[in-house]
Amino acid sequence: MDTFQKQPPFISSPANPRLKEIVRLRHRSHRDEAGVMIVEGFRELRRALDGGVKPTQVFFCPELYADAAAPALAEECRQAGAQLIQCSRAAFEKIAYGDRLEGLLAVAPQMRLRLEDIRLKPDAIVVVAEAVEKPGNLGAILRSADATGVSAVIACDRGTDAYNPNVIRASTGMIFAVPVVEAGTSEVLAWLDRNEFRIIAATPRAPTVYTDADMRGNVAIVVGTEHEGLSRAWMERADLAVRIPMLGKADSLNVAAATTLLLYEAIRQRGLGR
Repeated sequence: MDTFQKQPPFISSPANPRLKEIVRLRHRSHRDEAGVMIVEGFRELRRALDGGVKPTQVFFCPELYADAAAPALAEECRQAGAQLIQCSRAAFEKIAYGDRLEGLLAVAPQMRLRLEDIRLKPDAIVVVAEAVEKPGNLGAILRSADATGVSAVIACDRGTDAYNPNVIRASTGMIFAVPVVEAGTSEVLAWLDRNEFRIIAATPRAPTVYTDADMRGNVAIVVGTEHEGLSRAWMERADLAVRIPMLGKADSLNVAAATTLLLYEAIRQRGLGR
């Protein structure tokens, strides 16, 4: 760690009170109260910095580094204003959230964006995810949203915890590349109306197959959970309901897989990606 201007504090014991505070941030109520998120892993922290996130603390363990550039990334965080805290392996394992230990864990402010902060592209696509609670699903949706150039992902239900550490990891850090907004249904519907979006609702009961739908122009692709589906509020306001053909015994796809199919159909119709 020769790049550091001064020796950072060192935590050897897993019982250190400072680590207990980090463990508390595994719970949404504590993260929301503090207005922070946990960013764990080299790739995720790299993309957080690239997305303009400024960590306040970075806990690191050289013994667990999975990338040769990890020391330089930690130093970059320090130069951006973060306090560096070195941990023993046992201490770092105490605060690590996932099962893939890479020796880097940061605490950073949550990115609280509003609908008005979304910069819309021409023929914009937004994803509205209603009540998508599983972190892996939301993270996968964010990866697909980044891959297809989506303007924003709107989490339209407070049951969706966009800053769950597993969402950040499942998105491979794409939560820092795609604007994510949390807002209520009525607020989102009004915003879509002001910006002249057509609402395309995904539901297994729709008569129209998704490849037959016109997805050009400003469109909002609205998805819900496999179990509950979309609420009446969204179904009543949808300009078009579409379904994905199911030829087996299952009646619906995983919500992230369904979202990916719809997004790629939308950009295919725009002639993009060729």
